[in-house]
Amino acid sequence: MEVTFLGTGTSQGIPIIGVDHPVCYSDDPRDKRLRVSVLVNWKGKNILIDCGPDFRQQMLANNVKKLDAIFYTHEHNDHTAGLDDIRPYFFRQGDIPIFAHQRVLDSLRKKFDYIFTSEDRYPGAPAVIENVVRNEEFQFEGLNVLPVDFKHNKLQVFGYRLGDFAYLTDIKTISEIEIAKLKDLKVLVVSALRREPHHSHFNLEEALKFVEMVKPERTYFTHISHMLGFHAEVEEELPENVHLAYDNLKIEI
Repeated sequence: MEVTFLGTGTSQGIPIIGVDHPVCYSDDPRDKRLRVSVLVNWKGKNILIDCGPDFRQQMLANNVKKLDAIFYTHEHNDHTAGLDDIRPYFFRQGDIPIFAHQRVLDSLRKKFDYIFTSEDRYPGAPAVIENVVRNEEFQFEGLNVLPVDFKHNKLQVFGYRLGDFAYLTDIKTISEIEIAKLKDLKVLVVSALRREPHHSHFNLEEALKFVEMVKPERTYFTHISHMLGFHAEVEEELPENVHLAYDNLKIEI
């Protein structure tokens, strides 16, 4: 399995428009962060987790020629706004399978009604195959996928465990039952927004405590705000097996 971090930033990305913060002016390319998403390649299948507003740019940057499925974590715009840009894949491949909670599918139908309609379709519109994700294991192309249920403030979100890899973004609270799904991970990806507490996201301290509970072999933090600090400086503070992810980083599992 190969995982590509397509974007590692928070909802506004880094730099933020009109913000005079030192991190927004950093010359380190690791401090330039598009909206959060990963691409998982497993046995030649490309699985996208979240399809945000930077999707087109991310696909071009990584020369992704094929898209086999999209898994959605939740309905917020920074995780869903790029759906229309699946058109080149649709034209070559046909309808694209998407997997999401029913509530998220309903939200996508409202935002992109022309993609989901079966009548009077616009000739250039893409189409999708809807798959409802419940809090139970399912298979995609022979890969076991285990949803992990948690809260983003009061909003339900699904993370996903795919084999020895797990991806949890926009997390604030999680039950012990769900944490138990994360035993014996080789790689955990989890959000760590900033240093200060936040009402709907792990801050750095909470993310590190969560890593201590889960005990994966390696951890990468994502969904990072400029307020966390410079990549190089924060990286030096972290435990040996914990890292900040950055855009276009590729890891093998």
